[in-house]
Amino acid sequence: MTKLNELVRCIKGNHVYIQMHNYPDQDALASAVGLQALLRYKGIDSIIAYHGIIDKDNTLKMIELLHITLYPVEDLDILTEDEIVIVDAQKGNINVRELRGNEIACIDHHKQQNTDCYRFYDIRSNVGACSSIIASYFFENDIPLSEDVATALVYGQQMDTAHMSRGVSDLDIDMFSPLYKAANLVKLRKFETSSLKRGDLMNYQEAIKNLKICRNIGIADIGKNCPEGIIASVSDFFLTLSELEFVMVYSFRAGGLKFSVRSSNESLDASEIIRQALYGLGDGGGHSDMAAGFIPNITSEKEAESIAQHVEERLILLVQFTSLPSPSYDSSVC
Repeated sequence: MTKLNELVRCIKGNHVYIQMHNYPDQDALASAVGLQALLRYKGIDSIIAYHGIIDKDNTLKMIELLHITLYPVEDLDILTEDEIVIVDAQKGNINVRELRGNEIACIDHHKQQNTDCYRFYDIRSNVGACSSIIASYFFENDIPLSEDVATALVYGQQMDTAHMSRGVSDLDIDMFSPLYKAANLVKLRKFETSSLKRGDLMNYQEAIKNLKICRNIGIADIGKNCPEGIIASVSDFFLTLSELEFVMVYSFRAGGLKFSVRSSNESLDASEIIRQALYGLGDGGGHSDMAAGFIPNITSEKEAESIAQHVEERLILLVQFTSLPSPSYDSSVC
């Protein structure tokens, strides 16, 4: 029995909700769209649900050009008996809104957590993009793949693997070629040229101004209310600096502190380090090379500044404890 058939078998009704993590990115959105098409082929209706804000231009362009329909969870009347399938996240994560329904299944590519709550789960932490797992369901079951769905899935792959250069597995490689051949390349190029708005450059400017370098670590406050996607983009950008092997970028937004973490050193697990740095304050997780975290219930900028300083100190100690000596050392910053 294929994974898709296992999933379908565990669904009791003819309708499910597909839930992404809060503030969904391109891989989460692509995974949800792909799963919706698969379930439709099997005669099961679904609604894609999310919590938070979608504010990155290329994600909005993706929704527009691929005709994706999705709903904020606040607009949905989800009942306790309704069935929910989570994609690109897992129940209990701080970045997953707890809904009234029954989370029966999970498809994800992050580190496996408690799975006792699911009837079905397919969690592959070695895979670079959740889109690759969803794509494999199409090919394993000989299900037709529309151009729009292929475009979404290959874009999800590209964004979560930094264009197939980060955390790439054999599955990502195997799925990329057929997806790319079936995708609309004109739309893909439009997504690529919609990555930034003029106003986003101010966030880059703020991050560059605030960048602190301590040995192989780069840390920056990107400014208040920075869009989720830009926080991640800036952390990717800083990791291109030859002096840096580990980066943390953060912003005070939506009632808390949002962190984005990147690592290019195999001995520095970004997911584990941010989890430990936020212990007792919030929660963090992700992959060994890219992760994120959030500290909720912060009511003022002054409080955010104090907590952020504490997290910075923790993170520097954690990284330096496990990091190899680096030739770059600015003692005035450390």
